[in-house]
Amino acid sequence: MPVLNFLTTCFFDAGALMQLPKAVANLGITRPFIVTDPGIKAVGILAKVEDALGMPAAGVFAETVPNPLESQAKLAAAAYKECGADGLIAVGGGSSMDHAKAIGLLVSHPDPLETYAAITGGAKKIKKIPPLIAIPTTAGTGSEVSVGLISTLENGRKETIVSPNLIPSIAICDPELTLGLPAGLTAATGMDAVTHCIEAVLTPAINPPAEGIGYDGVYRAIGDGWLKKAVQDGSDPDARWHMMMASYEGALAFVKGLGGVHALSHGAGRLHEKKLHHGTLNAIFLPHILRFHEGAADAKYARLREAMRLKEGADLADAIARLNEDLGLPSTLKEIGLGMEDAQGIVDFALEDLAHSGNPKPMEADDYAKVYEAALG
Repeated sequence: MPVLNFLTTCFFDAGALMQLPKAVANLGITRPFIVTDPGIKAVGILAKVEDALGMPAAGVFAETVPNPLESQAKLAAAAYKECGADGLIAVGGGSSMDHAKAIGLLVSHPDPLETYAAITGGAKKIKKIPPLIAIPTTAGTGSEVSVGLISTLENGRKETIVSPNLIPSIAICDPELTLGLPAGLTAATGMDAVTHCIEAVLTPAINPPAEGIGYDGVYRAIGDGWLKKAVQDGSDPDARWHMMMASYEGALAFVKGLGGVHALSHGAGRLHEKKLHHGTLNAIFLPHILRFHEGAADAKYARLREAMRLKEGADLADAIARLNEDLGLPSTLKEIGLGMEDAQGIVDFALEDLAHSGNPKPMEADDYAKVYEAALG
């Protein structure tokens, strides 16, 4: 079984869940607190994790909502302290993993979370959090190996919090846990991974290892066709393995940064009542951001075409739009409940989001507004 040491240690392979007792022992956790969501509990994955753990959990928080909230993290942090837990196990998609990071931050640092927002230099205030084991059940976010968390704060903003101290102590990537993922969610989370890889490549920051990993993630998901295969046949173990790897690679790559797609998606995702999926938002915005940046990074566009196995000079934006269509994803923001009345707030947020600084060509308010209007359909 490959054991990868890059940002953190990752047990990666079918059946990797069986490494959980070893991971817990290595970290000295004796009273683990499990963080997950209602869906993971309902389909029996939480029970599988509890069985693999080999010891009773000190506590379980299984109510994580999509686009996690600081208010909920405070409740879970209180439960963590009350049961005397000494470590965290996150089970689920990006929401559960980000939520667990927020809980770890709140049990070891003074609140509120806005103190630690990356956009205001909060990273330097983040010290060590309790040991965290991350077990992803989707292939998209890569939060199991990322330096950040995203949460909707009590001040109403959806903020990115970044620190090397937020990287999970150990990641357990078991593609078998994604075998039951529905086609629509497979497609949306897969496009999240693809967007991570593409935006990490395009951001102007210099980090050749991270950029190389981004190209490989694009090649794996699109060039080799594993994303389409995973959507078409969710029981294909090879497709699930390669998409979990593409997701893992996306998070390794985006230590280099992200860009306008994520700035807009974060702005839309803060609209909690809309219940928008982050990966779906990325998929819709990505072609339009690629059109905006055409000509600003020609050499990278050429290499991305190669990674996607496109012809020389092919239109990247059109290729992504066709891929979205093939995957059965929405092509417009209207289809997922957004309208022009939401535009100003999303644009304003995008301009202040951490990802905004990673655009290969500078974007102003009018640029974001035009991209939003085009994506609206």
